[in-house]
Amino acid sequence: MAKEPQTPMDDELARHEQDADGAEQAAEKVAEERLMEGELEGLINDEEALEDSVDNPEAEMLAAQVGELEQSLAEAKDQALRAAAEAQNVRRRAEQEAEKARKFALEKFVKELLPVVDSLEKALETMEEGASEVHREGVSMTLKMQLDVLNKFGVESIEPHGEPFDPQVHEAMTMVPNPDLDPNTVMDVMQKGYLLNGRLVRPAMVVVSKKAD
Repeated sequence: MAKEPQTPMDDELARHEQDADGAEQAAEKVAEERLMEGELEGLINDEEALEDSVDNPEAEMLAAQVGELEQSLAEAKDQALRAAAEAQNVRRRAEQEAEKARKFALEKFVKELLPVVDSLEKALETMEEGASEVHREGVSMTLKMQLDVLNKFGVESIEPHGEPFDPQVHEAMTMVPNPDLDPNTVMDVMQKGYLLNGRLVRPAMVVVSKKAD
């Protein structure tokens, strides 16, 4: 069957159909572009909302309060540690003072008692040959009892005969030339010294040697 020739009316209809198809495609493209623009705008709005939440004054105020509380807590902890250390130092000083008081409470009493010991020692040294043995033994026993009591409470005698002179515990009464001894050697003890728990109560009074002229 032979194909009928197209009339001008047919050409016009075909052209209108092509224009309609192009318009439909353009409309679809515009719709897609608008959809993409909408999604992008939504993302931008979400980001702005996030920024608004970050810049929220209430959140900033709460963060500042938290920072202040943390700083106050750190300061309180530091003060508590300092107070504990100070209390420990005070307790240690009190214990040291109490120990010192216990050790040296008898210092004045010992000083008053030492002349009695000196007198008993001198009495034994100068006692005449004619003195009775009972008398001598009585003085000796009395001296021993005195020294035993002193030793019991931490009193030690200083008898530095032949030792180097020590100004911390010796008091030089005089210096005598002596070629047989090194200079600054204790030649003679005129009066014994005493320590109370290691602390000097009375220095030993001594004669010290010096180089011969």
